[in-house]
Amino acid sequence: MAKLEDLQAGTRVNGLAPGGIAEVKAVEWFGEQCVQVMYVNESGQAGQALLYRDDEPRLKIEERGRQWSFDADGDLLRLASEAYRIHLAWLFDPYLAISTSTIDPLPHQISAVYEEMLPRQPLRFLLADDPGAGKTIMAGLFIKELLVRGDMQRCLIISPGSLTEQWQDELKEKFDLDFEILTRDMIQASRTSNPFEHKNCLIARLDQLARNEDIQERLRAAPEWDLVVCDEAHRMSAHFFGGEIKETKRYKLGKNVGSHCRNFLLMTATPHNGKEEDFQLFLALLDGDRFAGRFRDGVHTADPGDMMRRLVKEDLKRFDGRPLFPERKSYTVQYALSDPEAYLYTEVTDYVREEMNRAERFVETDDKRRVNVGFALMTLQRRLASSPESIFRSLERRRERLESRLREERIRLRSGKTQTHDLEMEGPVLTEDDWDEIDEELPDEEREDLEQQLVDHATAARTVEELEIEIGTLQNLEKRAKAVRDSGSDAKWNQLTQILDDPLMVDEDGNRRKLLIFTEFKDTLLYLAKRIRVRLGKPEAVEVIHGGVTREDRRRVVHRFMNDPDLVVLVANDAAGEGVNLQRAHLMVNYDLPWNPNRLEQRFGRIHRIGQKEVCHLWNLVAKDTREGDVYVRLLQKLEQEREALGGKVFDVLGDLFEQASLRNLLVEAIRYGNRPDVKARLDQAVDNATERKHIEGLLQRRALVRSHMDMGHVDEIRADMERAAARRLQPHFIQAFFREAFAHLGGKLHRREAERYEVTHVPQSIRDRDRLIGTGAPVLRKYERVCFDKRFVDQQPTAMLVAPGNPLLDCTIDLLLERYRGLLKQGAVLVDDGDIEAEPRLLFYLEHSVQDGRRLPRGGYQVISRHLQFVEVSEGGTFRDAGMAPYLDYRAVSDSERSALDKVVDAEWLRQDWENRAMGFALKTLVPKHVDEVRKRRLPLIDKVEQQVKSRLQKEINFWDRRAQDLKAQEAAGKKTRLPSQVALDRANRMADRLKMRLESLELERMISPQPPRVIGGALIIPAGLLRKLGVAPPDSGGAEPPPSEQETEDKRRIELLAMEAVMKAERALGREPRDVSDQNVGYDIESKDPETGDLHFIEVKGRAHDAANVVLTRNEILRALNVPERWVLAVVLVKDDVAAEPFYVREFDWGQPSFATTHVTFAMKALKAQGEVPR
Repeated sequence: MAKLEDLQAGTRVNGLAPGGIAEVKAVEWFGEQCVQVMYVNESGQAGQALLYRDDEPRLKIEERGRQWSFDADGDLLRLASEAYRIHLAWLFDPYLAISTSTIDPLPHQISAVYEEMLPRQPLRFLLADDPGAGKTIMAGLFIKELLVRGDMQRCLIISPGSLTEQWQDELKEKFDLDFEILTRDMIQASRTSNPFEHKNCLIARLDQLARNEDIQERLRAAPEWDLVVCDEAHRMSAHFFGGEIKETKRYKLGKNVGSHCRNFLLMTATPHNGKEEDFQLFLALLDGDRFAGRFRDGVHTADPGDMMRRLVKEDLKRFDGRPLFPERKSYTVQYALSDPEAYLYTEVTDYVREEMNRAERFVETDDKRRVNVGFALMTLQRRLASSPESIFRSLERRRERLESRLREERIRLRSGKTQTHDLEMEGPVLTEDDWDEIDEELPDEEREDLEQQLVDHATAARTVEELEIEIGTLQNLEKRAKAVRDSGSDAKWNQLTQILDDPLMVDEDGNRRKLLIFTEFKDTLLYLAKRIRVRLGKPEAVEVIHGGVTREDRRRVVHRFMNDPDLVVLVANDAAGEGVNLQRAHLMVNYDLPWNPNRLEQRFGRIHRIGQKEVCHLWNLVAKDTREGDVYVRLLQKLEQEREALGGKVFDVLGDLFEQASLRNLLVEAIRYGNRPDVKARLDQAVDNATERKHIEGLLQRRALVRSHMDMGHVDEIRADMERAAARRLQPHFIQAFFREAFAHLGGKLHRREAERYEVTHVPQSIRDRDRLIGTGAPVLRKYERVCFDKRFVDQQPTAMLVAPGNPLLDCTIDLLLERYRGLLKQGAVLVDDGDIEAEPRLLFYLEHSVQDGRRLPRGGYQVISRHLQFVEVSEGGTFRDAGMAPYLDYRAVSDSERSALDKVVDAEWLRQDWENRAMGFALKTLVPKHVDEVRKRRLPLIDKVEQQVKSRLQKEINFWDRRAQDLKAQEAAGKKTRLPSQVALDRANRMADRLKMRLESLELERMISPQPPRVIGGALIIPAGLLRKLGVAPPDSGGAEPPPSEQETEDKRRIELLAMEAVMKAERALGREPRDVSDQNVGYDIESKDPETGDLHFIEVKGRAHDAANVVLTRNEILRALNVPERWVLAVVLVKDDVAAEPFYVREFDWGQPSFATTHVTFAMKALKAQGEVPR
């Protein structure tokens, strides 16, 4: 028990702060019974406590003059030390999200996340790589990294409705991230009526948010998001109209969420629509100051290269330098309609044209009706081109619905409920702008359902009499369509059968290759699937995907198509055109051509994407001598001509070709007026202009906007960094050994099931209770059927849960263990280094140091922008050295008998020095300045560029509106009427000036980069085995004490190690490799050797031994490095006799075993190593 009077500055006290020892910094008395104490706890956090005499029994003063008692349990200290390290796993495994996700990312994906996005905090970034580059993978990696680093709890993903399920599936399957999709039911069932408040990981549909002000209001009322990701973000567009910004609802949503999040990531493959002013409005979502006002050519310049990344497909490479995407080829296949088909085509087209002309009379009085009728009739025309089955079913349904409508109207007239014969509009109501949104935003099933409703309901008939006439026309058309269908006369099907017989359809062994066939409509899809099954004679060879296929069935079909050799044909509509990856096939047929060219690109992207290794072939079926077919044939033929000159790149700009008039409008015009020579000539010219080479080259150049380059030198650097990180990674072996030890210590039960997979039969209540305190995702369960630590074993059936950083079971185990034993880190323990034959003890310290800037956090303190945890050792003489990444793993706990013999060593006078302050002094002198310098070099250029761009843009806007205000004021003084009052212009200039001032102040805070005081997190006294031998202490489990090492023995060991290093370096150079000595870095190997031809790195652990040595000892760290990269890690053994080193022998992929957590080193027989050894190669 301590007295209040004992509490003085510098005193270390147990019981003052929760969870361990705290150091008193200041004391203030209030009378004689109460004292206020300011202290710093073991985490370096400042605190204060008001103490009374009643508190004295719980206070214990640590021994004065002795900061470290070194009496903690060594095994628990090792366990707590590893818990703390894994708690900060990203500091030791720079690619942690890759190690803990079931993906193998490519160079450009690694570069985007780890070079472009993670270093920018807070992030305002546009990821604009080409389609198929895997932007969802990059976003998932970024989310996972933020999560395991503790930088993210709340994340909102906004995507088009058709992609929400794909996002949810990929985040779960590839990253084990649980996201919920925002639904109406979720909103209604929310306990606060605001799911944004208590749902931390959400996916929402773009238009679900953009069109609903109430939902947006709830979003703004919820806590700020740590990260918002907007997919297909180009849809958040705005334009200038009459000098003012016309903001769409989607753009306003972008502004709202961008101002309510810490990190904001926009993703799109088409960020630029050809208008620089629109592009800069888009970038203003990321930085409204940097892109303020309207872009004026020659006045405003912008370089967004530091806030966006754009790589085009031609830049994307594999690690071995091969192009990521194979060649693409397309073929236009024309077919001639049979006479019955041609007659049906003419009659239906005439009906469509006449009804559209009738609908034009609504342009003045009821434009929405005109739009609806036009949409319905164009859908009917597309179904006419699709198949006899589709047009017959559509005409039949339309006739039945209009007949029902006619009966209803007659009943209404007879009942006297209406005195007028004018028919009101029924069904969905659309505007012109809705056409694109229906095509781009709605999931396939909803889109086809809406189209069907319009086809069934929308009519140009204004009276019952006109409706009767239209029904009569439909009855005749329906009869003719039925006759064509029943006759089996289907020229389009006949053409498809010829494609099915193309030599490309079979491989060199005669097996049928996989084929993907796209249609527009479900009727055609089912019709095709039935006929193909009959033709192939194998019902199991054909599957379908359409909007009505459930999510689970769609997954099943895709999995079967990718893996089952018996499934060779997949017939799909655009439900598979978005978010489904089918690169197992490289052959595709567009049975129906979409009127939106973006869908052509999306469809081809299902097979032409990452993972595709074959040349992709595409057949486009088009009917001859049809109005819309003629337009499409001309387009495809022109594109093929340009493909020969420009390569497959032309397929990447299909959606951007028609900038003046959309392809859909051209096709509508062809149907209505295509028999007029002047219209046909104009349409031909529009297609020619769209496919003109200069135009396509301009589009390609625009796509390469702020183009980032990734040459092979950069790829090689990424590859080398990845290989180093793989050797040092924590997952799976370090994590597995720690978790099994810690989980068992806390009472958990884990048993092996299959190879590398385990069953958790009991999760202690204490761990489950911890999850209730700190958990934010899936709850910790009582038991788990299967868990694993290596991602390679996750997807074996049945699947297993990956225990990795970010997993709640591991996180709760770490948190609970640290709560119980973190205090041991500052208490210290005595550990033994069995590999050191010298006799000088040393101290091990864990040093944590952070760098901050000047931005204040809401909860107090400043924004930490970088953090390091390093281990250093110091000798009695005060010489510090880097101790590596986890040195305590190579040291064992001292035994009771050893501890008794070490009393004098532990109580030595030199240990009474203020080593903690000396360690912090070492950090301040060497580690911290280097850390701060690294951060400043990385961040200051970015801040400087932002400041320069913001000042330039805002100052020009201020000057512009100042001059405008003066001009307007002069006009007003002269009595002239102005469109804009001078005061409004002056207010705008003043607001811009205020924004400039505030932004510069904010940037100055970001520029105030400074170190936080370093902290000593933990420590230990390291006793070399040589000292124990000198004291005559027998090692545990030995037959007795070994004789103390002589000075000669110590000198011989050093000399042999030096000769061994020289011998291996020489051998590596003789092999043409480039070896580098990294032995002083303590990374688990001594030499990193690069093969200049392949770029491969080899990690070589060198062991020099006397020629008659019987054993070789490897430390725990060395063994785990070998297990991490078994194909790259080499044990090089050099035998030395009479100061002459023999040629090394290399041991590769040896069975090193899986050391338990308690194991610090393993002894291997020289005989066994020689048996598997080989000459250097």
